[in-house]
Amino acid sequence: MSTLLYALGRWATRAKFLVLALWIAVLALLGAGAVFLGQGANAPITIPGTESQDAITELGRTFPEVSGTSATIIVVAADGERVDEAPYEGIIADAADRLENIAGVTAVQTPFAELASGGLSDDGSAALITVQVEGEMSSVPDETVEGIERATEDIAEALPDGAKASYGGEMFSASVPGVSPTEAVGVIIAFIVLVLTLGSLIAAGMPLLIALLGVGVSIAGLFFVTAFVDLTSTTPMLALMLGLAVGIDYTLFIVSRHQEQLRAGAGVDESIARATATSGSAVVFAGLTVIIALVGLSVAGIPFLTALGVAAAAAVAVAVLIAITLTPAVMAMIGPRILPKKQRRAVAQPTPEPVEGATAFPSTSSGNGNGNGNGNGNGNGEDPTATRADRFFAGWVRGVTRRPLLTIVAVLVALGFAAVPALDLRLALPNATSLAADDPARVTYELTGEHFGEGYNGPLLLTGSIIGSDDPLGLMDELKREVERVPGVADVPLATPNRGADTGIIQVVPDEGPHAQSTTDLVHALRDMHDEWEREYGVSLAVTGFTAVGIDVSAMLMQALLPFGILVVGLSLVLLAMVFRSVWVPIKATLGYLLSVGVAFGAVVAVFQWGWLADALHVTSTGPVLSFMPIILMGVLFGLAMDYEVFLVSRIREEYVHGASARDAIQRGFVGSAKVVTAAALIMFAVFAAFVPEGDPSIKVIALGLAVGVFVDAFIVRMTLVPAVMALLGDRAWWMPRWLAKALPAFDVEGEGLARELEHADWPGDLPDAAIAADELLLPGGHRVRRLRVARGEALSLDARDPSSLPLAQALTGRGALVAGTLKVDGLLLPERAASLRSRSAWAAPDSLRDAVRDRPALLLLDLRSASDGPLPLERVDAMRSTLAAWRVAGERGGAATRAVIVLGDRELAARVLPSGTALVGADANLLADRIEEGVR
Repeated sequence: MSTLLYALGRWATRAKFLVLALWIAVLALLGAGAVFLGQGANAPITIPGTESQDAITELGRTFPEVSGTSATIIVVAADGERVDEAPYEGIIADAADRLENIAGVTAVQTPFAELASGGLSDDGSAALITVQVEGEMSSVPDETVEGIERATEDIAEALPDGAKASYGGEMFSASVPGVSPTEAVGVIIAFIVLVLTLGSLIAAGMPLLIALLGVGVSIAGLFFVTAFVDLTSTTPMLALMLGLAVGIDYTLFIVSRHQEQLRAGAGVDESIARATATSGSAVVFAGLTVIIALVGLSVAGIPFLTALGVAAAAAVAVAVLIAITLTPAVMAMIGPRILPKKQRRAVAQPTPEPVEGATAFPSTSSGNGNGNGNGNGNGNGEDPTATRADRFFAGWVRGVTRRPLLTIVAVLVALGFAAVPALDLRLALPNATSLAADDPARVTYELTGEHFGEGYNGPLLLTGSIIGSDDPLGLMDELKREVERVPGVADVPLATPNRGADTGIIQVVPDEGPHAQSTTDLVHALRDMHDEWEREYGVSLAVTGFTAVGIDVSAMLMQALLPFGILVVGLSLVLLAMVFRSVWVPIKATLGYLLSVGVAFGAVVAVFQWGWLADALHVTSTGPVLSFMPIILMGVLFGLAMDYEVFLVSRIREEYVHGASARDAIQRGFVGSAKVVTAAALIMFAVFAAFVPEGDPSIKVIALGLAVGVFVDAFIVRMTLVPAVMALLGDRAWWMPRWLAKALPAFDVEGEGLARELEHADWPGDLPDAAIAADELLLPGGHRVRRLRVARGEALSLDARDPSSLPLAQALTGRGALVAGTLKVDGLLLPERAASLRSRSAWAAPDSLRDAVRDRPALLLLDLRSASDGPLPLERVDAMRSTLAAWRVAGERGGAATRAVIVLGDRELAARVLPSGTALVGADANLLADRIEEGVR
């Protein structure tokens, strides 16, 4: 990975203006698609396959008058008056006539209609007008919405003084999220943190501008996709919040490493490539964890949640791509000006001694600035701000590791106490109570609860086929009486068949509101009666309605938390084991993540259910939290927690593998990374927290959970608990069983592979342009190559009788393992570039030689072992020689380097099939076929 990103950073540096132009073009194209083709992100929250959703779908076919969505208009009489008297009754009747003429309205029900039942409060002070509208809540035309609003205004104007009318109901229960000026506060805070961290206005502005461009691409892309896919209104806001936060942080990590290397004396272009390779590798890993976790939301099997997760993952993917491509391009445009003036002058001044690490891969001496032995973090001591910061963090890590067991216990107790409210977590879909207090839908909701009871805000529907009944009206009356006897039912205002008398509906009003536990219990109680009523009346009744759908969605999401949690925890263990080659580091990191999630859930419950700090955070009402908040928060926080774990612990591991003791590695690595991790966490916290005070209700609860989770995970878990646990473990922190180390692939986020490539860039010195070079090469099976050199234009002969020839042939083509030593083939250092070598090489037998060379490989291994069974005909030998000659000539004409040949088999036959003039090098003298003892290996 680091090698690939190094090459990418080099290319972006050279093609800087092209990279910028390409990203601007992508933004323009997606923006045009969003404007001209986008349909808007306003899809309803549904779960196909649930009883409530299937029943609604069926009602759309059999009983369209009650399918779709609905609006409610409440009329409240002045004090001492009744709505069932003049002039109220006439005003309501006239309004009903006007409402029926509005496009999209399928039915209007008033308390004074001929077959009406219900809709009039017990004291006669209020009346409800129910307006049934075709289509889903999100697809109602503006004409219909405006018509209902105007009709309500007309009612209000005609009412006597002191009376009021307000519209609301299901159709108006949700608002479309928008961006408010408050969100800009988070960006301003992020800019301040960037200035303090990077010390330059130019450097601080870079992450912001690049992140904003990435967010623009993501949001434009999402709205363009709405031409083909339905997205909920929450999706773009979540993508905006995540894209902005991770976009700033990912660019910050790369820019910060680039500054460190420039201060160490590295050249601008080389520093950009190395920063892209090292910090860019960590960015890619961190981004992948977020992406995998978000895509993992699909395990819930809920379409709208899958779409939301994929869309948010796409925003993170764009942030990663733009960080590793546009960031190096912009850094190349800025050049040395990315450093503050004082640091630029210090770097430009000649020094009596060469700067350690100026041309070497940045590690202990240049990567984190600790190579000068004083731990000041800047490598030259010229930056007083950095010195003060490093001294602060050095004191911090000394404090938390002085008595590690005490620190661990204190953190666990504090976080465990903060997570206690999470035990009271209750989930529900948002309704009108989450809207602003003066919103008409919120006013209507509260007036309905006041005059009719809270249950009227969350009615249920029972529906089923009655096609087998010869007395549909009588059957519905009997079912109505049965439903009225169910505990928790306040009223049954409607029980009627449709016009075709094949489907019946029963409207059920619960005792309490839609978010009450008693309403959920009533839904379960009604479903428990299904079999009994079917046996007695021959009707299979399903419970549906807006309230039942919300209860089903919340139940499915709660059930999905456990499998999703297992997925995330298992994923974190595997990924971190791959990165850190340790057992205890992943376990510690995962347990810390669970603590952060618990505290985040606890904060959400305390604010949104218990009402703590509700006024300060502009929480308009308390109650169950957004049903898909927990699973989204777990997914996003998982990725962010892995970010901080990787950036912090990778520096500690870097120190450890370079020879520092376990305790010294913790202190040096912590000081080298804490400043950037702190800045990244503060930026994340600021961006998320800015969406809380004035954010959309659906985003507000997610933003608060993420803000608290990021703060706790970065500063308490990663920067306090992690150093203490690692100090307690000591060297054991880096232990991994040998079998597990072999089974797990490696992910080089520290850039160790690239460091080795740069170290061997001019190797071998005795034959710089060697086609094949090896020194002290140890192969599986204990075979060793002491020294091997094959020049361009020469061919290497491997005797098939030698037991070491096959493992060597496999290694030389990138298809076999290496135990130790140095090997470079066609300029590619192995095993780091084994994948590249495999793509450039071909393994051919005599019968497949012609097909193999058609792909013009740079390296060809001709396997002649099959020819040992008998002599090849002369024409076959001539054909192979002609094929090889044509392959080499084609390569030379195409400007390619001289192609390398390895022949595995009989040496005499090899000399015959090679083109004339080819020098044949035998490797036998360099191979020791004797077994190497296990201890030596």
